[in-house]
Amino acid sequence: MANQNLKRIILEVVNNQIRDNNPPITKVTLERLKKSGYTEQQAKEKIAAILIEEIYDVLKNGEAYNEERYAKKLSTLK
Repeated sequence: MANQNLKRIILEVVNNQIRDNNPPITKVTLERLKKSGYTEQQAKEKIAAILIEEIYDVLKNGEAYNEERYAKKLSTLK
């Protein structure tokens, strides 16, 4: 992410999702990625990339946030 302010904000959203366990898949994904060798920061950045995709889809298509789609994308992270 080139814009450091945007990166900070998106990572804050990821941190909030993990802290609040909402949605639970975010925390599960973080732990899974850490177990597969990523640092916590790397794992959060991978999750943030998926979050940005979801935000883009919502804004581009004018549709509601789709937790099932977000969870599916997170489950594909390796």
